[in-house]
Order: sequence, then structure tokens, then C-alpha cells
Amino acid sequence: MLQKEKTAILDKLVDQMNKNYEEIELLNALGRHRLPDRDRIIVIVKAIRKLMFPGYFGQVAFEKTTTHYFAGEMLSSIIEELTKQIVIALSYDCAGYSESVDIREKAERISYEFAECFPEIQRVLLTDIQAAYDGDPAALSKEAIIFSYPCFNAIFIYRIAHELYLRKVPFIPRIMTEYAHSRTGIDINPGATIGEYFFIDHGTGVVIGETTVIGNNVKLYQGVTLGALSTREGQLLQGVKRHPTICDNVTIYSNASVLGGDTVIGANSTIGGSAFITEPVPPNTRVSVKSPELKIRNSGS
Repeated sequence: MLQKEKTAILDKLVDQMNKNYEEIELLNALGRHRLPDRDRIIVIVKAIRKLMFPGYFGQVAFEKTTTHYFAGEMLSSIIEELTKQIVIALSYDCAGYSESVDIREKAERISYEFAECFPEIQRVLLTDIQAAYDGDPAALSKEAIIFSYPCFNAIFIYRIAHELYLRKVPFIPRIMTEYAHSRTGIDINPGATIGEYFFIDHGTGVVIGETTVIGNNVKLYQGVTLGALSTREGQLLQGVKRHPTICDNVTIYSNASVLGGDTVIGANSTIGGSAFITEPVPPNTRVSVKSPELKIRNSGS
């Protein structure tokens, strides 16, 4: 192509793109408040992971006598960086709302409240590690679960994101859990409520919706969906309980779907693989799908 032709095509494309920017507000965040920085949020997630589990994720070795300084430095850095991102998230797209002193103070308060949850999150994560170790004969050590199990990474990120979700921080909780989703294939909405001693075996393809409630000592296998029956009403369903409740001591095997806000799986129940459940299941129940008839024929007959 001649340079003249290439220039003409580019000029035309630039005009078309700018027209779209001007006419469709959603396409152009320039000139409004900044959006949170996804890369910085991922850095914060990794920093919290290092704080929770020192020595597992690449830190230079240090003596136990220096852990006080390590924790102090990490906490200060996490709070400072997270506050910056929360300020951006709270400020974005709020009519007449700028990065004011009030927003800064609110963001800082949220960051400190969030950090105060770390010891409790750490305690609950230890129960999740124990659940994985107790529930997986292939787990050679708890250390291996911490630094190598995708399911534990997804649960860890969910637990920190959930605390920010509860504090109504926009954007950031979902950025965190979608990062986990992209890394592990496990999709846990930060709004879900999940009890202690929780384990996802294998994990790939698991979906846990926003209003799901899960009790203690629950085990899921790969491909399980805890979802909504229908979302055709869209935004009208915002805030409505549309995902199931899973009570204590329940096991749900691979590729089962449990759907609907009125669906409750009673305590001590077992849901077999590939089951499709849209109504309550009483406690102490075993649900299974009838196996199809299997026919084996000799290829020579």
C-alpha cells in the first residue's frame, strides 16, 4: 500500500474511534476519576499472602526475632497502598465527588478495619488448610497446600476480598476474586458467605454465586455450581437471595448444580455427581443420579 493510502485509513479510523468515545460514555473513562489499578491490587493481594504466610512466597530468609519488624513493615505498606486504591474506587464516577479529605479518611478507616481482620482471617485459613489436609490423601504436607494448591489460593483471596465487599468497597473485591478465577479456574464471588474448614478438591470449574451461604465443614469437588435459577430480570435481582444455602457437613461431588435462593441443602447431606437440584434437600440425605445402563459389546460381534 502507498503511504498516502495507509495515512487515509488511519485518519478515518481515528475519527471513528473518537466519535465512539464522545458518543458512548462507557467507552471513555478519561477526564473522569481514575479507575483502580488492577496490577497494584494484585501486588497488594500477594503482599497480604506474604504477610499471612511468611517464608512461603519468595521472601529473603529472616530470623524469628525479626518477624515483628517484618510484620510492621508489611502492614504499613499494605494499608498505605490499599488506601490509595480505595480512594480511587470511592471517588470514581461519583457526581461532584472528588478525592476529598472525607474520602481519604473513609478509605483509610476501611483499610485499618480490614487490616484488623487479618488475625481472624489467618485463623480461618488454618482451618481450611486442615480441611484440605484431612480431605486429600495426596496432600503430603500442610506446607504443600499453602504454596501449591490452587484451591487454597482461591479461598485465601476470597476471604480477604469478602471483608472489603462487606465494607462496600467498589471494584476492588471483584478484581481480587477475578484474579483468583483467572489463575485457578475457581470462581468465588466476594459476596458469598463461607464458613470454616472449607475445601474444594481439584477445584477447576467451581462457581459460587454472590448470595451463596455455605456452613462449616463443607467439601466441594470440581465442576460444582452453586448458582441462580435465572437472571433474566437482571439488575432487578440485585440484593435478592438467588443462590443456594449449603448447611454444615455437606459434601457435593463433581459437576453437580445446586441452584436458587430457596434451595437449602440440609446438614450432613451428600450430593452425588452430576445432580441438578433446584429444591430443598432435608438434612442427613444422600442424593444421587441414577446411573445410565452401560452396554459393552465385543467389537467383532
